[in-house]
Amino acid sequence: MSYRQGSPAEEARYRALQDLDPRGDNLVEVLIAGLHDESWRVRHAAAEGLQRLSTPSSEQVATRLVSVLGERGETGARNAAAEALAGLGLAALGPLVTLLGHVDPDQRKFAADILGQLRRHEAEAPLVHALSDADLNVRVSVSESLGRVGGEHAARALERLLGDSEPLLRLSALEGLANLERPPPLPVVESLLEDARLRRSAFRVLGLIPEVAATERLCGGLRSELRSMREAALAALGTQATRVAPEQRGEQDAVIRDTLRRLPDARERLARALEAEDVAVRAGALVAVAALGDASLAVPVAEVAREDRLLRDVLATLGRLGLEGGRALLAAMAELSVPARAAAVEALVDLVDPSSVTPLCALLEWAEDDLRGVVVRALGRTRSPEAASPLVDLLRDSVTAGAATRALGVLAGSCRAAVVATLQEAVERRATPAAVAVLARVGGRPALPLLRRLARDVDPRWRAAAVDVAGEVDGGVGKELARAALADEATPVRAAGVRAMGRLGGSDAGALLRPALQDEDVFVRRVAVEAVGESGASDRAADLEALVLHPDGALATAAVRALSRLGLVELRMLREASEHPDPEVVKAVLSAVSGEGLVLAVSLLEHSHWDVRAAAARVLGESGGAECLGAVRRALEAETDVLPRQAMADAVARLSRR
Repeated sequence: MSYRQGSPAEEARYRALQDLDPRGDNLVEVLIAGLHDESWRVRHAAAEGLQRLSTPSSEQVATRLVSVLGERGETGARNAAAEALAGLGLAALGPLVTLLGHVDPDQRKFAADILGQLRRHEAEAPLVHALSDADLNVRVSVSESLGRVGGEHAARALERLLGDSEPLLRLSALEGLANLERPPPLPVVESLLEDARLRRSAFRVLGLIPEVAATERLCGGLRSELRSMREAALAALGTQATRVAPEQRGEQDAVIRDTLRRLPDARERLARALEAEDVAVRAGALVAVAALGDASLAVPVAEVAREDRLLRDVLATLGRLGLEGGRALLAAMAELSVPARAAAVEALVDLVDPSSVTPLCALLEWAEDDLRGVVVRALGRTRSPEAASPLVDLLRDSVTAGAATRALGVLAGSCRAAVVATLQEAVERRATPAAVAVLARVGGRPALPLLRRLARDVDPRWRAAAVDVAGEVDGGVGKELARAALADEATPVRAAGVRAMGRLGGSDAGALLRPALQDEDVFVRRVAVEAVGESGASDRAADLEALVLHPDGALATAAVRALSRLGLVELRMLREASEHPDPEVVKAVLSAVSGEGLVLAVSLLEHSHWDVRAAAARVLGESGGAECLGAVRRALEAETDVLPRQAMADAVARLSRR
C-alpha cells in the first residue's frame, strides 16, 4: 500500500504512512506530503515517520522541516512540522537556532517555541540572546521557552524581565521562573502582586518560597472575592506545604488558621475547593483544612481520596481533625464512595474513642472484606471495655481471627481486666479454641490453672489449644503438658505436644521427640521432624537421615530441611535424596547445597521437572563460580520451558560477572 494524497480513504492514507519502511530511500518528500494532509491523524503519522527515517541524516530532515514552517496558509502542515522537529531532538537544534535569525518574526517565533519543546540545555544561550528580539511576540515566546529549557543564565534573564514595562513579558517570566522552581526574592514577588494581571502567577511563585511571610501573602489570596484567585492561593499553599520544614509547619498553620477564622464562609469555600477539578487546588485545600481543624469537613476531605495521588495527604488531614472528625466519618460511612470509605476506615484507627464501639461494630456488618481488618484494628484502639466482647466473637471467624487477636492485645493495654474476663468466659463456654491462645498471651500466669484444666478436657481441640500455648506463659508447665500430650490418643494433641517441645527445646528434647518420629500418624511424624530441627536436637540426626528417602514426599522434604537447619547435611545424603521421585524433596536438597554440593546442582540442570531445573539454575547463579558458566550455558541452549530458561539466563548473566 502506498500513500497517495487526496485519496478519499483516510484510514488507507494513515496506514500507508505507518507501514512505510524507515530504511527505504526517497521517503522524505512522501512524508512531507503527508504533513499537508487534511486529516490530523495522517499528519501526525507523517511527523512520526520523519523522526524514524534512517536516511538522509536527521539534520537534513530538520532543515527540510524548517522550510515547511515558512509555508503561510498551511497551518496544519506547519504544526505537524513543528511536532516532527521537536521529536528530532538535538539534530533539530542547529536549524532552529539559525531560524531564530530569520527576517520574518513569525518564523523566529516558531523557532523559539520549538526550541522550548526540545528542552535542550544547548538552546539556553541562543534563547537568552533572542530576548533582545525587536518583536514582542517573539520575546514572549523566547521567555516561555526559557522556562522549559532551564539553566542559571535562563533564570537570571527571566528575573531581569520582571522589571520590563511589558506586562506580557513580566507574566511569561513569572511563569517561566515557576516552571524552573527558581523563585525571585520575596520583595520582588510582593511588588508584582499589586498588578492584578500578574497576581495568579505571582501566587504560584510565592508557593515556592518556604517562608511565613510568603504564607501571609498567600492568605491574602484566600480572602479574595474571586474564586480563581482563591484557588490559585490554595494551590500555592499546597506547594509551599511540601517545602516547609516540619518544625516550621506549626507557624505556617497558625497563619492560615488565623486567616480562615476571620472568613465567615471559610468552611463553604474550602468545601468547594475540595471538589475542584485541579488536583493542586484540592491538595492546597487539604492543607488549609488541616490548619483550620474543622471536623465538619471530614466527609469532603475523605472524598478527595478518589484521587489516588492525594491519599497520603487525605489521611494526614483526617488525622488532624481529631475525635470529632472520626465521629463525623463513622456517621457518614454508608454514604461515602468506596475510596473515601477506605481512607476513612484507615484514619479511624487513630480517630476513635469509647463512643466508637457501637458504630464500628455496625460497620463490621457490611464493610468490604478488605476493610474489616482495619475496622477490627480500630476496635482495639477504642480503649473501651465494651470492645472486648465483639473482638472475642471475631476470633471464631478465620478471616478476622488474626486481626482480632492483635486488637485484643492492644485493647488489653488499657482494659486488661475486661479483656481477660471476656476471654475466660468465652473459654468456659467453649466458644472457640482460638480464645485460649489469646487468653494465655493476655492473661499470663493467672491463666495457668485454666490451661491445666483444659489440657485434660474431653474435647481434643481444647487439649491441643492449651498445650500449644502453655509454654508461652511458663516453660516448666509448658513442658509438663507437652510431655503428657506426646502420649495422647488424639493426633491433634500429640502434634501440639510435639510443636511445643520443639519450641521449648532443652537437653532432653531429642529423647522426648524420638517416639514421635516413629508415630503411627505421618502428620505427627512430619511435625516431629520439624520440631527436631527447631529444638536443635542433633542427637536425632540418624533418625532424620533415615527419613530423607521416605516415600512420603512432605516427610522426606521436612527431614532434609531439618538436617540443613541442624547443619548436619552430608553430600552423600544429598545425592541420595536428589533421586527422590518427589520434586519438592529435590528442591529441598538444592536449598541445602553449598560448596562441593554445587556439582550436584549442575547435574540437576537436566532434571525431568522444570521447577527443579529452574531451582538448580538459581542456586548456581547465587553460589556458583565461573567454572559453572559453561554447564549453565549448555543447559540454557537446550532448555525449552520459559521459566527455567529465564532462571538460566539470569544465572549466566551473574556467573559471567565473576
